[in-house]
Amino acid sequence: MRWLREASLGDWLAVLPFLVFSVMFLVLPTLWLFANAFADRAGNFTFQNILDLGTPQIIASFWISIRVSFASAALGAVIGLAIALAIIRGRLPAPIRSAVMTFSGVASNFAGIPLAFAFLATLGRLGLVTVLLDTVFGFNIYRAGFNILSFWGLTLTYLYFQIPLMVLIIAPAIDGLKKEWSEAAATLGASPWQFWRYVGLPVLWPNLLGCLSLLFANAFGAIATAYALTGSSLNIVPILLYAQIRGDVLQNPGLGAALALGMVVVTALANVIYLVVRARAERWLK
Repeated sequence: MRWLREASLGDWLAVLPFLVFSVMFLVLPTLWLFANAFADRAGNFTFQNILDLGTPQIIASFWISIRVSFASAALGAVIGLAIALAIIRGRLPAPIRSAVMTFSGVASNFAGIPLAFAFLATLGRLGLVTVLLDTVFGFNIYRAGFNILSFWGLTLTYLYFQIPLMVLIIAPAIDGLKKEWSEAAATLGASPWQFWRYVGLPVLWPNLLGCLSLLFANAFGAIATAYALTGSSLNIVPILLYAQIRGDVLQNPGLGAALALGMVVVTALANVIYLVVRARAERWLK
């Protein structure tokens, strides 16, 4: 192929670390999961691990993981879009954008045990916000039905890194909306609502779908935050996978590999959707 002939030795040496990293930490582990998903404890070939994915417990864990991922992705996309529109298309001072983007870059990578501890210290039964609401306003969020160790508690925790991630990945698309479009719409008598209804949102729609799928994949694979926050009280797929691989009672590495393979399939589908719709969106923004 032409690009193979045109690439110099220096070009290949420059990209070599990325290729090695990808093979070692992406390709080989995926092949290992695929092989072990079809092996029993003795190393013999079997379909039993794949068949076991149809058990009620595993189906329930996939379902709750999908629900948490979709809820956090949808809420994160809506809130993140509103924030991005405010700092980019709004009339806020210019330094606000730099501050929000910097914070988003940090917060989108803040997860795991520190994030779980932060939310327990904030919204736990003796958390700061919980105690203040009960002391000042006489409103106890736990008596009202809220529980940090529940579906909505985990979804709320995930929003901490989902919203900043949405701001980061939707900002270039919003920057791509040409000012001439809104000016032309205003000249023709369109209101701001009509511009966003008939021009802005249709142009951003492929990017929004892509961002939604990426946020879904980001939440679906998260384990450290969920495990540190809820333990085994919320049986999502990553926690069940951890129990199968590292547990003392439920240990079944083959089933764990099958669970991981199922997660790879789900996240791969979400990322394929993201790549396809992003490629289509780029044609609008050129």
